[in-house]
Amino acid sequence: MTGAGPGTGPGGAGPGTGPGGAQPYDPLRLCVYATVALLAWLGGAWVVLGFAVLGFTGYLRARRAGLSRSRCLLRDTRLVLGYLALIGAAALVALVRGLTG
Repeated sequence: MTGAGPGTGPGGAGPGTGPGGAQPYDPLRLCVYATVALLAWLGGAWVVLGFAVLGFTGYLRARRAGLSRSRCLLRDTRLVLGYLALIGAAALVALVRGLTG
């Protein structure tokens, strides 16, 4: 069996491959979403603010590098930046309200 690594089946196809060698859909995003939701639930507004700032910074850098369309549901990077800024502002308001009363 030349060219086949460990865990590969006939023809070098990896485990879990469908007919014709096509990989089945991996719902990894759903696991990521659940993890982010758990972190937000546990950490509250601090985590929401952190993710918003992280996302905003990433999209701002990408936009400056020339990205104008995103795979995000909102598509236009300006809309994504506005959305992330809104989330960050809402988290900041929640934090200020929590600290002042």
